[in-house]
Amino acid sequence: MPIERSRRPLAVARIRAEARRLLDGSTLCAIATVSPGNRAHVNTAYFAWSREFELVWLSEPAARHSRNLRANSTAAIAVYDSSQSWEKPDRGIQLFGSAREVAAPAARPAERVYARRFPESAQADLSPYRFYRFRPSRMKLFDEAALGAGVFVTATVRSGGRIAWERTEIYPR
Repeated sequence: MPIERSRRPLAVARIRAEARRLLDGSTLCAIATVSPGNRAHVNTAYFAWSREFELVWLSEPAARHSRNLRANSTAAIAVYDSSQSWEKPDRGIQLFGSAREVAAPAARPAERVYARRFPESAQADLSPYRFYRFRPSRMKLFDEAALGAGVFVTATVRSGGRIAWERTEIYPR
């Protein structure tokens, strides 16, 4: 059975609410970057997110993924609960866009977003680390309990966190 495409758009308010629930569902994310020579690299990090769906994390500037982002800002992020079980309703969110290190004067808003989720970070010595900000251009949501089995909803993310439904795909089970 092939993948089905639904022509019925999902309401923006529902996409926004579901994306927020999915981002709140885990404090860890997997960040995919592109190494020189177009080789894939993935890293996990604790993250926080803003109302505009920008994600922020802390990283050491010499880490491979940090160096990758300096050369190529293209990135993708996956957020999901790793304790999910096979054959039970699954959920997760994939985000596609770009990321960069946040320069010192502009790091304050990223720091506030991060500290809201991780209050203990305000007391930690973060001097070896820098904040990184990811700005999504697209998101793909998957929540079988809320959206149905095998249903993936893709939305465009515009500046200011404005969302537009793009497509709904239904994968055979």
